[in-house]
Amino acid sequence: MTMVGKILVIDDEADVGEFVTVAARGLGLDCIATTDAADALQLCAPDISLILLDLMMPGMDGIEVLRLLGEHKCTASIVLMSGINKRVMETAEKLAAALGLAIAGHLEKPFRLSELEEVLKRLAGVEGSRAVPANAEIPVSDEMLRTAIERNQFVLHYQPQIEISTGKIVGLEALVRINHPELGLIHPDNFISRLESLGLIDELGWIVADRGLAEIGQFADSDKVVPRLALNVSVNSLQDLKFPDMFLSLVKKHGVPPEGVIIEITESGLIDALSRTLDVLARLRMKGIQLSIDDFGTGYAMMRQLLNVPATELKIDRIFVMDMDMNNSDRIMVQKTIEIGHELGMKVIAEGVERISQLDFLRSRGCDSVQGYLYSRPLPPAELISWLAVYRAGLSQ
Repeated sequence: MTMVGKILVIDDEADVGEFVTVAARGLGLDCIATTDAADALQLCAPDISLILLDLMMPGMDGIEVLRLLGEHKCTASIVLMSGINKRVMETAEKLAAALGLAIAGHLEKPFRLSELEEVLKRLAGVEGSRAVPANAEIPVSDEMLRTAIERNQFVLHYQPQIEISTGKIVGLEALVRINHPELGLIHPDNFISRLESLGLIDELGWIVADRGLAEIGQFADSDKVVPRLALNVSVNSLQDLKFPDMFLSLVKKHGVPPEGVIIEITESGLIDALSRTLDVLARLRMKGIQLSIDDFGTGYAMMRQLLNVPATELKIDRIFVMDMDMNNSDRIMVQKTIEIGHELGMKVIAEGVERISQLDFLRSRGCDSVQGYLYSRPLPPAELISWLAVYRAGLSQ
Protein backbone atom coordinates (compact mmCIF):
# COMPACT_ATOMS: atom_id res chain seq x y z
CA MET A 1 0.00 0.00 0.00
CA THR A 2 1.57 3.28 -1.09
CA MET A 3 0.27 6.77 -1.52
CA VAL A 4 0.70 8.70 -4.72
CA GLY A 5 3.27 11.17 -3.41
CA LYS A 6 4.17 12.21 0.13
CA ILE A 7 2.37 13.28 3.27
CA LEU A 8 3.14 16.72 4.72
CA VAL A 9 2.35 17.47 8.39
CA ILE A 10 2.13 21.15 9.42
CA ASP A 11 1.85 21.45 13.20
CA ASP A 12 3.67 23.72 15.67
CA GLU A 13 3.97 20.78 18.09
CA ALA A 14 6.96 18.69 17.03
CA ASP A 15 5.58 15.69 18.95
CA VAL A 16 2.48 15.64 16.76
CA GLY A 17 4.56 15.77 13.58
CA GLU A 18 6.72 12.91 14.85
CA PHE A 19 3.66 10.89 15.91
CA VAL A 20 2.06 11.19 12.46
CA THR A 21 5.37 10.49 10.70
CA VAL A 22 5.98 7.28 12.64
CA ALA A 23 2.39 6.11 12.03
CA ALA A 24 2.60 6.89 8.32
CA ARG A 25 5.93 5.14 7.85
CA GLY A 26 4.55 2.14 9.73
CA LEU A 27 1.97 1.90 6.93
CA GLY A 28 4.64 2.22 4.26
CA LEU A 29 3.84 5.87 3.52
CA ASP A 30 6.40 8.64 2.95
CA CYS A 31 5.93 11.53 5.38
CA ILE A 32 7.66 14.79 6.29
CA ALA A 33 6.76 17.28 9.04
CA THR A 34 7.36 20.95 9.82
CA THR A 35 6.57 23.11 12.85
CA ASP A 36 6.83 26.37 10.89
CA ALA A 37 3.73 27.19 8.83
CA ALA A 38 5.67 29.87 6.96
CA ASP A 39 7.89 27.13 5.48
CA ALA A 40 4.95 24.96 4.48
CA LEU A 41 4.56 26.36 0.98
CA GLN A 42 8.22 25.66 0.22
CA LEU A 43 7.68 22.06 1.29
CA CYS A 44 4.37 21.74 -0.59
CA ALA A 45 5.93 20.40 -3.78
CA PRO A 46 3.98 18.67 -6.59
CA ASP A 47 4.77 15.26 -5.09
CA ILE A 48 2.82 16.10 -1.91
CA SER A 49 -0.55 14.35 -2.15
CA LEU A 50 -1.82 14.76 1.43
CA ILE A 51 -1.43 17.59 3.96
CA LEU A 52 -2.31 17.27 7.65
CA LEU A 53 -2.75 20.86 8.86
CA ASP A 54 -3.14 22.14 12.42
CA LEU A 55 -5.52 25.12 12.62
CA MET A 56 -4.27 26.59 15.91
CA MET A 57 -0.68 27.71 15.42
CA PRO A 58 1.23 30.79 16.61
CA GLY A 59 2.35 33.20 13.95
CA MET A 60 0.67 32.01 10.75
CA ASP A 61 -2.44 30.03 11.71
CA GLY A 62 -4.11 27.27 9.74
CA ILE A 63 -6.71 29.56 8.15
CA GLU A 64 -3.93 31.73 6.71
CA VAL A 65 -2.19 28.59 5.42
CA LEU A 66 -5.41 27.48 3.70
CA ARG A 67 -5.69 30.88 2.04
CA LEU A 68 -2.13 30.63 0.74
CA LEU A 69 -2.63 27.06 -0.44
CA GLY A 70 -5.70 28.23 -2.34
CA GLU A 71 -3.77 31.07 -3.94
CA HIS A 72 -1.07 28.60 -5.02
CA LYS A 73 -3.74 26.23 -6.41
CA CYS A 74 -2.58 23.36 -4.21
CA THR A 75 -3.93 20.02 -5.47
CA ALA A 76 -3.16 17.92 -2.39
CA SER A 77 -5.92 16.49 -0.21
CA ILE A 78 -6.09 18.20 3.19
CA VAL A 79 -6.95 16.84 6.64
CA LEU A 80 -7.50 19.51 9.29
CA MET A 81 -6.32 18.89 12.86
CA SER A 82 -7.38 20.86 15.92
CA GLY A 83 -8.86 20.76 19.39
CA ILE A 84 -10.88 23.87 18.57
CA ASN A 85 -14.68 24.09 18.61
CA LYS A 86 -16.21 21.65 16.09
CA ARG A 87 -18.26 24.38 14.38
CA VAL A 88 -15.11 26.40 13.74
CA MET A 89 -13.50 23.29 12.27
CA GLU A 90 -16.48 22.80 9.97
CA THR A 91 -16.37 26.45 8.91
CA ALA A 92 -12.67 26.04 8.06
CA GLU A 93 -13.56 23.02 5.90
CA LYS A 94 -16.16 25.05 4.02
CA LEU A 95 -13.63 27.87 3.55
CA ALA A 96 -11.15 25.40 2.08
CA ALA A 97 -13.78 24.09 -0.35
CA ALA A 98 -14.60 27.68 -1.37
CA LEU A 99 -10.90 28.21 -2.07
CA GLY A 100 -10.89 25.21 -4.43
CA LEU A 101 -9.04 22.94 -2.01
CA ALA A 102 -9.87 19.28 -1.44
CA ILE A 103 -10.76 18.56 2.19
CA ALA A 104 -10.44 14.85 2.97
CA GLY A 105 -11.55 14.96 6.61
CA HIS A 106 -10.46 16.15 10.06
CA LEU A 107 -8.88 14.87 13.25
CA GLU A 108 -9.93 16.26 16.61
CA LYS A 109 -7.03 16.59 19.03
CA PRO A 110 -6.02 14.64 20.95
CA PHE A 111 -6.56 11.80 18.46
CA ARG A 112 -5.66 8.16 18.95
CA LEU A 113 -3.29 6.14 16.77
CA SER A 114 -6.23 4.05 15.50
CA GLU A 115 -8.05 7.20 14.34
CA LEU A 116 -4.97 8.47 12.53
CA GLU A 117 -4.32 5.12 10.88
CA GLU A 118 -7.94 4.91 9.74
CA VAL A 119 -7.61 8.27 7.96
CA LEU A 120 -4.27 7.36 6.39
CA LYS A 121 -5.53 3.97 5.21
CA ARG A 122 -8.64 5.53 3.71
CA LEU A 123 -6.56 8.01 1.76
CA ALA A 124 -3.78 5.64 0.79
CA GLY A 125 -3.49 5.36 -2.96
CA VAL A 126 -5.82 8.31 -3.55
CA GLU A 127 -4.44 11.35 -5.27
CA GLY A 128 -5.44 14.75 -3.96
CA SER A 129 -7.73 16.64 -6.28
CA ARG A 130 -9.22 20.08 -6.32
CA ALA A 131 -12.96 20.49 -6.43
CA VAL A 132 -12.89 21.26 -10.15
CA PRO A 133 -12.92 19.08 -13.27
CA ALA A 134 -9.64 17.62 -14.45
CA ASN A 135 -9.74 19.66 -17.64
CA ALA A 136 -10.69 22.95 -15.97
CA GLU A 137 -7.70 24.76 -17.48
CA ILE A 138 -8.73 24.10 -21.09
CA PRO A 139 -9.11 27.52 -22.75
CA VAL A 140 -12.52 27.91 -24.38
CA SER A 141 -12.93 30.96 -26.62
CA ASP A 142 -16.22 32.64 -27.50
CA GLU A 143 -15.71 31.62 -31.11
CA MET A 144 -15.18 27.99 -30.07
CA LEU A 145 -18.50 28.07 -28.22
CA ARG A 146 -20.36 29.62 -31.14
CA THR A 147 -18.91 26.95 -33.42
CA ALA A 148 -19.93 24.21 -30.98
CA ILE A 149 -23.52 25.51 -31.07
CA GLU A 150 -23.57 25.88 -34.86
CA ARG A 151 -22.08 22.43 -35.50
CA ASN A 152 -23.77 20.71 -32.55
CA GLN A 153 -20.51 19.45 -31.08
CA PHE A 154 -22.21 18.46 -27.83
CA VAL A 155 -22.60 14.96 -26.44
CA LEU A 156 -24.44 13.68 -23.40
CA HIS A 157 -23.18 11.49 -20.61
CA TYR A 158 -25.71 10.01 -18.20
CA GLN A 159 -25.45 9.31 -14.47
CA PRO A 160 -27.82 6.67 -13.02
CA GLN A 161 -30.21 7.54 -10.21
CA ILE A 162 -30.84 4.57 -7.91
CA GLU A 163 -33.87 3.92 -5.71
CA ILE A 164 -32.43 3.00 -2.32
CA SER A 165 -35.16 0.59 -1.19
CA THR A 166 -35.07 -1.59 -4.33
CA GLY A 167 -31.75 -0.82 -5.99
CA LYS A 168 -33.63 -0.17 -9.23
CA ILE A 169 -32.52 2.50 -11.71
CA VAL A 170 -35.28 5.08 -11.63
CA GLY A 171 -33.63 7.88 -13.58
CA LEU A 172 -30.71 9.09 -15.65
CA GLU A 173 -29.41 12.63 -15.38
CA ALA A 174 -28.20 14.02 -18.70
CA LEU A 175 -24.90 15.89 -18.37
CA VAL A 176 -23.53 17.78 -21.37
CA ARG A 177 -19.95 17.92 -22.69
CA ILE A 178 -18.38 19.52 -25.75
CA ASN A 179 -16.76 16.91 -27.98
CA HIS A 180 -14.11 19.15 -29.52
CA PRO A 181 -12.34 17.70 -32.59
CA GLU A 182 -8.90 18.66 -31.21
CA LEU A 183 -9.26 19.15 -27.46
CA GLY A 184 -11.53 16.17 -26.79
CA LEU A 185 -14.20 16.25 -24.09
CA ILE A 186 -14.69 19.60 -22.38
CA HIS A 187 -16.74 19.57 -19.18
CA PRO A 188 -19.54 22.07 -18.47
CA ASP A 189 -17.67 24.03 -15.78
CA ASN A 190 -15.62 25.41 -18.65
CA PHE A 191 -18.44 26.73 -20.76
CA ILE A 192 -21.88 27.02 -19.09
CA SER A 193 -21.34 30.47 -17.57
CA ARG A 194 -19.74 31.65 -20.81
CA LEU A 195 -22.72 30.50 -22.84
CA GLU A 196 -24.96 32.40 -20.42
CA SER A 197 -22.98 35.60 -20.95
CA LEU A 198 -23.10 35.08 -24.73
CA GLY A 199 -26.86 34.61 -24.64
CA LEU A 200 -26.56 31.06 -26.02
CA ILE A 201 -27.57 29.04 -22.97
CA ASP A 202 -31.14 28.48 -24.17
CA GLU A 203 -29.88 27.12 -27.49
CA LEU A 204 -27.75 24.63 -25.58
CA GLY A 205 -30.78 23.69 -23.49
CA TRP A 206 -32.78 22.75 -26.56
CA ILE A 207 -29.86 20.78 -28.00
CA VAL A 208 -29.52 18.80 -24.75
CA ALA A 209 -33.26 18.20 -24.43
CA ASP A 210 -33.57 17.02 -28.04
CA ARG A 211 -30.57 14.69 -27.70
CA GLY A 212 -31.63 13.31 -24.34
CA LEU A 213 -35.21 12.62 -25.42
CA ALA A 214 -33.93 10.92 -28.57
CA GLU A 215 -31.51 8.68 -26.65
CA ILE A 216 -33.43 7.77 -23.49
CA GLY A 217 -35.43 4.93 -25.06
CA GLN A 218 -32.36 2.76 -25.65
CA PHE A 219 -31.81 2.47 -21.88
CA ALA A 220 -35.06 0.56 -21.23
CA ASP A 221 -34.93 -2.63 -19.17
CA SER A 222 -36.09 -6.09 -20.28
CA ASP A 223 -39.69 -5.13 -19.44
CA LYS A 224 -39.33 -2.06 -21.68
CA VAL A 225 -39.46 0.28 -18.69
CA VAL A 226 -37.51 3.42 -19.55
CA PRO A 227 -35.70 5.33 -16.76
CA ARG A 228 -36.85 8.87 -16.14
CA LEU A 229 -34.80 11.48 -17.99
CA ALA A 230 -33.48 14.32 -15.78
CA LEU A 231 -32.66 17.53 -17.65
CA ASN A 232 -31.14 20.77 -16.39
CA VAL A 233 -32.95 23.85 -17.72
CA SER A 234 -31.67 27.42 -17.63
CA VAL A 235 -33.35 30.18 -15.65
CA ASN A 236 -33.89 32.05 -18.92
CA SER A 237 -36.04 29.23 -20.29
CA LEU A 238 -38.08 29.13 -17.10
CA GLN A 239 -39.01 32.78 -17.64
CA ASP A 240 -40.17 32.20 -21.23
CA LEU A 241 -43.97 31.83 -21.20
CA LYS A 242 -43.80 29.84 -24.45
CA PHE A 243 -41.43 27.26 -22.96
CA PRO A 244 -44.04 24.77 -21.59
CA ASP A 245 -45.80 24.33 -24.95
CA MET A 246 -42.53 24.17 -26.88
CA PHE A 247 -41.04 21.66 -24.46
CA LEU A 248 -44.09 19.40 -24.44
CA SER A 249 -44.10 19.46 -28.26
CA LEU A 250 -40.50 18.18 -28.23
CA VAL A 251 -41.39 15.49 -25.68
CA LYS A 252 -44.27 14.28 -27.86
CA LYS A 253 -42.06 14.34 -30.96
CA HIS A 254 -39.81 11.70 -29.36
CA GLY A 255 -42.68 9.64 -27.97
CA VAL A 256 -41.63 10.10 -24.35
CA PRO A 257 -44.45 10.34 -21.76
CA PRO A 258 -44.36 13.69 -19.91
CA GLU A 259 -44.14 11.93 -16.54
CA GLY A 260 -40.93 10.27 -17.80
CA VAL A 261 -39.15 13.63 -17.81
CA ILE A 262 -38.00 15.64 -14.82
CA ILE A 263 -36.68 19.17 -15.14
CA GLU A 264 -34.04 20.12 -12.59
CA ILE A 265 -34.12 23.77 -11.56
CA THR A 266 -31.50 25.43 -9.39
CA GLU A 267 -32.78 26.88 -6.15
CA SER A 268 -30.99 30.21 -6.62
CA GLY A 269 -32.58 30.69 -10.04
CA LEU A 270 -36.10 30.65 -8.61
CA ILE A 271 -35.81 34.10 -7.08
CA ASP A 272 -35.68 36.01 -10.39
CA ALA A 273 -38.86 37.11 -12.25
CA LEU A 274 -40.91 35.08 -9.79
CA SER A 275 -44.35 35.54 -11.36
CA ARG A 276 -43.19 34.44 -14.82
CA THR A 277 -41.19 31.53 -13.40
CA LEU A 278 -44.10 30.24 -11.32
CA ASP A 279 -46.36 30.60 -14.38
CA VAL A 280 -44.01 28.37 -16.40
CA LEU A 281 -43.45 25.83 -13.61
CA ALA A 282 -47.17 25.48 -12.85
CA ARG A 283 -47.98 24.85 -16.53
CA LEU A 284 -45.18 22.29 -16.83
CA ARG A 285 -46.61 20.35 -13.89
CA MET A 286 -50.13 20.59 -15.32
CA LYS A 287 -48.77 18.96 -18.48
CA GLY A 288 -47.29 16.09 -16.44
CA ILE A 289 -43.62 17.13 -16.45
CA GLN A 290 -41.88 16.42 -13.13
CA LEU A 291 -39.89 19.16 -11.35
CA SER A 292 -36.83 18.79 -9.14
CA ILE A 293 -35.27 21.55 -7.05
CA ASP A 294 -31.55 20.98 -7.62
CA ASP A 295 -28.67 21.95 -5.32
CA PHE A 296 -31.05 22.52 -2.42
CA GLY A 297 -29.52 24.53 0.42
CA THR A 298 -26.82 26.22 -1.67
CA GLY A 299 -28.88 29.06 -3.16
CA TYR A 300 -30.72 32.09 -1.86
CA ALA A 301 -34.33 31.05 -2.12
CA MET A 302 -34.44 28.44 0.64
CA MET A 303 -37.76 27.78 2.36
CA ARG A 304 -39.94 30.53 0.88
CA GLN A 305 -39.34 29.48 -2.72
CA LEU A 306 -39.61 25.82 -1.76
CA LEU A 307 -43.17 26.49 -0.65
CA ASN A 308 -43.95 28.40 -3.86
CA VAL A 309 -42.72 25.87 -6.41
CA PRO A 310 -44.87 22.82 -7.33
CA ALA A 311 -41.83 20.54 -7.25
CA THR A 312 -42.11 16.75 -7.09
CA GLU A 313 -38.51 16.15 -6.01
CA LEU A 314 -35.91 17.74 -3.78
CA LYS A 315 -32.27 17.13 -4.62
CA ILE A 316 -29.66 17.36 -1.86
CA ASP A 317 -26.49 19.00 -3.15
CA ARG A 318 -23.27 16.98 -3.11
CA ILE A 319 -21.57 19.60 -0.93
CA PHE A 320 -23.64 18.37 2.05
CA VAL A 321 -23.48 14.68 1.16
CA MET A 322 -19.72 14.64 0.61
CA ASP A 323 -18.65 14.99 4.24
CA MET A 324 -21.84 14.22 6.16
CA ASP A 325 -20.40 11.10 7.78
CA MET A 326 -17.61 13.28 9.24
CA ASN A 327 -19.32 16.69 9.56
CA ASN A 328 -22.19 17.05 12.03
CA SER A 329 -23.60 20.23 10.44
CA ASP A 330 -23.78 18.60 7.00
CA ARG A 331 -25.37 15.49 8.51
CA ILE A 332 -28.08 17.58 10.17
CA MET A 333 -28.68 19.52 6.94
CA VAL A 334 -29.14 16.27 5.00
CA GLN A 335 -31.46 14.77 7.61
CA LYS A 336 -33.65 17.88 7.83
CA THR A 337 -33.82 18.23 4.05
CA ILE A 338 -35.15 14.67 3.79
CA GLU A 339 -37.74 15.42 6.46
CA ILE A 340 -38.80 18.69 4.81
CA GLY A 341 -39.07 17.11 1.37
CA HIS A 342 -41.24 14.26 2.65
CA GLU A 343 -43.44 16.59 4.71
CA LEU A 344 -44.12 18.57 1.51
CA GLY A 345 -44.97 15.40 -0.41
CA MET A 346 -41.77 15.26 -2.47
CA LYS A 347 -39.33 12.49 -3.23
CA VAL A 348 -35.78 13.24 -2.03
CA ILE A 349 -32.63 12.33 -3.95
CA ALA A 350 -29.04 12.82 -2.78
CA GLU A 351 -26.22 13.39 -5.26
CA GLY A 352 -22.51 12.87 -4.83
CA VAL A 353 -22.80 9.55 -2.98
CA GLU A 354 -19.41 7.86 -3.07
CA ARG A 355 -19.19 5.73 0.08
CA ILE A 356 -21.23 2.92 1.63
CA SER A 357 -21.34 4.86 4.89
CA GLN A 358 -23.13 7.72 3.10
CA LEU A 359 -25.63 5.33 1.52
CA ASP A 360 -26.28 3.66 4.88
CA PHE A 361 -27.00 7.01 6.55
CA LEU A 362 -29.33 8.10 3.73
CA ARG A 363 -31.15 4.77 3.89
CA SER A 364 -31.57 5.06 7.66
CA ARG A 365 -33.09 8.53 7.25
CA GLY A 366 -35.54 7.47 4.55
CA CYS A 367 -33.95 9.16 1.52
CA ASP A 368 -35.63 7.86 -1.63
CA SER A 369 -32.87 7.81 -4.25
CA VAL A 370 -29.18 8.49 -4.77
CA GLN A 371 -26.71 9.13 -7.54
CA GLY A 372 -22.94 9.23 -7.42
CA TYR A 373 -19.67 7.43 -8.01
CA LEU A 374 -20.60 4.68 -5.54
CA TYR A 375 -22.67 3.35 -8.43
CA SER A 376 -21.31 5.01 -11.55
CA ARG A 377 -19.70 8.12 -12.95
CA PRO A 378 -21.56 9.82 -15.84
CA LEU A 379 -21.22 7.54 -18.87
CA PRO A 380 -21.59 8.00 -22.63
CA PRO A 381 -24.52 6.01 -24.12
CA ALA A 382 -22.53 2.99 -25.36
CA GLU A 383 -20.78 2.52 -22.00
CA LEU A 384 -24.02 3.11 -20.11
CA ILE A 385 -25.81 0.34 -22.03
CA SER A 386 -23.07 -2.10 -20.99
CA TRP A 387 -23.14 -0.86 -17.40
CA LEU A 388 -26.94 -1.19 -17.24
CA ALA A 389 -26.79 -4.79 -18.49
CA VAL A 390 -24.30 -5.79 -15.80
CA TYR A 391 -26.07 -3.86 -13.02
CA ARG A 392 -29.52 -5.19 -13.88
CA ALA A 393 -28.21 -8.75 -14.12
CA GLY A 394 -26.78 -8.37 -10.63
CA LEU A 395 -30.14 -7.18 -9.30
CA SER A 396 -31.97 -10.19 -10.69
CA GLN A 397 -29.68 -12.70 -9.00
